[in-house]
Amino acid sequence: MGLTYADITLANSSDCILARQGRLPDSDVKKVTVKALVDSGAYMLVINENIKRQLDLPVCDKRGAVLADGTTAGCDIVGPVDVFFKTRATSCRAIVLPGGNVEVLLGAIPLEDMDVLIDLKNNELILPPERPYIAQTIVKREPLIIHIRAATGRSLY
Repeated sequence: MGLTYADITLANSSDCILARQGRLPDSDVKKVTVKALVDSGAYMLVINENIKRQLDLPVCDKRGAVLADGTTAGCDIVGPVDVFFKTRATSCRAIVLPGGNVEVLLGAIPLEDMDVLIDLKNNELILPPERPYIAQTIVKREPLIIHIRAATGRSLY
């Protein structure tokens, strides 16, 4: 088993909204295509300072991050960032690790939201074969009746 990389495009979400509204030409949307390490052990999208600057992403929070070597670093949280992979897209915040050459990590939140799979045999990011064009989200909702029955011990019917 090796490392899995994927070519993804990152874009400034505010620019994407303006382009959809016809208020900004598509050619002016700030975006960059990168080879990202697919890391289901990472929680969020992780970018470097160069990408933050290229996309002109605003800082919306600060957070401590535990790095792979066990050290901690204070990091900016920027966003939102639009993430594109094949027929999939999502919008999320990103952690900016200090340094311009830090590898981009595609973490569990954007992976889950785009409904993509990691093919460990071939070390590639793929679309689910049964739904290559439209992402699916699983939403679990228990009926209220179950909770009432459990709390009271009697049926409402």
